[in-house]
Amino acid sequence: MRAEKKYLIDEVEIHLKKSDYVILANFTGVTVADAAELRNRLAAEKAEYHVVKNSSLRVAAKSLGLPDIDGALTGPTAIVVGGKNSAGVAKILKQFFKDKQKVEVKAGVLSKKLISPKDVERLADMPSLDVMRAQLLGLMNQPAGMFVRIINAVPQGLVNVLQAKVRSAEAS
Repeated sequence: MRAEKKYLIDEVEIHLKKSDYVILANFTGVTVADAAELRNRLAAEKAEYHVVKNSSLRVAAKSLGLPDIDGALTGPTAIVVGGKNSAGVAKILKQFFKDKQKVEVKAGVLSKKLISPKDVERLADMPSLDVMRAQLLGLMNQPAGMFVRIINAVPQGLVNVLQAKVRSAEAS
């Protein structure tokens, strides 16, 4: 293998190792200014956008044990990797496509499983990781809060009964 080709494959492997997901996109019609804007938006989630050669991506994905992505490797391909919030990255891509009508998702790999463009869109519609954590904590706190209210209700009920008796005794 030529040294240049080996270098390109190694470069793609480095990118693919940055996260447990990769989103493949068609970047036809994306200008340099558009790519810069997308990179800036993705930086908020610590994600990166890279244009790669399909042949290098195919070899790198196979060497890393990723699922067969050959079906998505037609036309120009860019990858989005990095960061821990795959749903947040998918939201950014969905919004960018909506705004610019240029970047189209070809496929994705999430936890070494191939996902369709429709699945990436569903991922974009999920709440962020922070929102999901807050919802989980809310659900976990709900039974404890109800328990405290029940325990507090017994003495509060006794106080109410005693106050009613005092009022009735004062009235007579």
